[in-house]
Amino acid sequence: MNAPLFKRSSKNEADPAEVVTGWRDLDWERLSHADGVVCALVEATRAAGDLALGFFHPGEKTSAAITKKTGGSPVSEADHVVNRYLEQRLRAILPEAGWLSEESEDSAERLEQDLVLIVDPIDGTRSFVAGERGWAISVGVVYRHRPVIGIVNAPALGETYVAVRNGGARLNGREIRVSNRTQLDASALVAGPLALAQELRDAGLQFDLLPKIPSLALRITKVAAGVLDAGLVSANSHDWDIAAADLVVDEAGGRLATLYGRQLLYNRSGTRHSELAAGSVPILAEITAAAIRAKVQ
Repeated sequence: MNAPLFKRSSKNEADPAEVVTGWRDLDWERLSHADGVVCALVEATRAAGDLALGFFHPGEKTSAAITKKTGGSPVSEADHVVNRYLEQRLRAILPEAGWLSEESEDSAERLEQDLVLIVDPIDGTRSFVAGERGWAISVGVVYRHRPVIGIVNAPALGETYVAVRNGGARLNGREIRVSNRTQLDASALVAGPLALAQELRDAGLQFDLLPKIPSLALRITKVAAGVLDAGLVSANSHDWDIAAADLVVDEAGGRLATLYGRQLLYNRSGTRHSELAAGSVPILAEITAAAIRAKVQ
């Protein structure tokens, strides 16, 4: 029998935690969905989803207290509760990893780490607060600036997306692939912001623009599952919005990239990104060509 890929220890017998004490020995390029570290992270993310559901009421306003961040975006009591839970659980699994979360104060210490946990405790807070189901919990493990494990759990939809580097992407345990469409036309399904979509249409692209999915992680994973042919993202998304979903779409045979085709890097001093697109390789090539035309017009 093969030896486990990581060592486990339990610091508290009453509340045992899977602790990766030898992560530097792991081959982060060759994990599988069955590896213990992946299973432990998925279990923690699903448990966080159950915790969030305690504050969620379909079709009704959340029971969680709501405040406003600087800039006016809402943050709920549930965001903070889930964030604290995930920080405790995930850092117990990967105690030497850095930490970056939308709801935690950032620290430059993460920049010194090769391995970083990047988390959005509730992506799509506005939907969550309003009782709409389009929100998700996003957990990414980034190694040397690229994701190696990506988990997007949408508990109100009953959907859990999991991807591992070179190990494929799955939705509720079943392998997923991006759409096999090779060209955009009027029947192609695209979700994203109206302004960006209009710029691409003005540059000659045709597609059916669907209502924007508020959760960026869900918007991108819907591309990975072939539900959407492409997803568009406005400027100023953050690492925590997209890192996990980036790997999901990549392992499903697609890509998430800038409008000009550049690969994204994570765990840098600045966490914001420019306008992005997700889709199959030929679809992204079309979008890039249109973006270049729009720029020179």
